Amino acid sequence: MSQDLDLYRPNVGVVLFHPDGRVWLGRRVSTPGPHNWQFPQGGVDPGEDLEAAARRELAEETGATRIAFLGRTDDWVAYDFPAGHGGSKALRGWKGQKQVWFAFRFEGEDADFDLTAHGPPEFDAWRWALLAEAAELIVPFKRAAYERVVEAFGSFAATARRG
Repeated sequence: MSQDLDLYRPNVGVVLFHPDGRVWLGRRVSTPGPHNWQFPQGGVDPGEDLEAAARRELAEETGATRIAFLGRTDDWVAYDFPAGHGGSKALRGWKGQKQVWFAFRFEGEDADFDLTAHGPPEFDAWRWALLAEAAELIVPFKRAAYERVVEAFGSFAATARRG
């Protein structure tokens, strides 16, 4: 990965924690499995505060607004788009994305989630999962970034389900 972060699109990511320590994952619309689950994320508007961008993206993609701040990554977490990636961001000249990640605790009810809250949906399904599962469910080119996020927010997470 290039160290010139100016070549990376500014972005925010959100890990939404259930009070029991599980995390919210959404299944990407029109993306075949098994690596089609991810956390909400999105671009930062010019001049936009990063936490405000994270709250906006979460609300747009999930409908969730009843949240409390838990923490954020100190530095950018960047990933490269894979060779031949035909996404619109790569076509606009970005080498990849750089993200500041935010952790929030969900203070609402599951009924608050509305995947069609804003424009075309990013996700067609959602579920609560363990934070440790996330890196295995994301597209491989984002895996290293997700591993950094898992490490950064591990103190907020449930470690195992009890049967």
